[in-house]
Amino acid sequence: MTVTAKICGINDPEAMRAAIAGGASHVGLVFYPPSPRAVNPGEAMALSAVVPERVQKVGLFVDPEDDQIDKTLFVVKLDMLQLHGDETPDRVRDLKARTGKKVMKVIKVSEPEDLVRAEAYVRIADALMFDAKPPKGMKDALPGGNAVSFDWRILSGRNWPLPWMLAGGLTKDNVGTAVELSGARIVDTSSGVEDVPGHKNVDKIAEFLRAVAEIR
Repeated sequence: MTVTAKICGINDPEAMRAAIAGGASHVGLVFYPPSPRAVNPGEAMALSAVVPERVQKVGLFVDPEDDQIDKTLFVVKLDMLQLHGDETPDRVRDLKARTGKKVMKVIKVSEPEDLVRAEAYVRIADALMFDAKPPKGMKDALPGGNAVSFDWRILSGRNWPLPWMLAGGLTKDNVGTAVELSGARIVDTSSGVEDVPGHKNVDKIAEFLRAVAEIR
């Protein structure tokens, strides 16, 4: 089965073009102002204008208010909302009904017990993402994109009745091992294709996507 990739935190046209040219299945736009990768709806509209229909446009939000969602979707045609905060199952259900969009809930992981949280969302969300939980005491930690990973073997042999993605510290050098150990069929990277947080490197994007394409 083919492994596909999401490039998240795209905030410039060159990075978007590199992701599309390299064969990304998903592209992520961050609507969380504290993030160095954040874009506003106008910037996101311009970036998403070049995205073909075969590529899913994902908007990352962290505990968003209805007003933020409404203003964003009025301007940007997203295919999926990625909820990266402490959103409850009821909030996921509400946003699906309110927007008519697919919703992916992020589960933050550092140990096997963290996977229990996924059970509350499997019959409500359209997809799950398993991302590394920021280490305690990590300075300036973001909800995601901290260039840290977790023990991918935690996910091995797990089955959920919906699609799921693996995120957290993935690079061209470790993505093959991550897939082998976790069983993931969709991977997500942001920091792994950057020079510094918020500045994507088009060569790293291309190299990461080539590495994913070579996974068998």
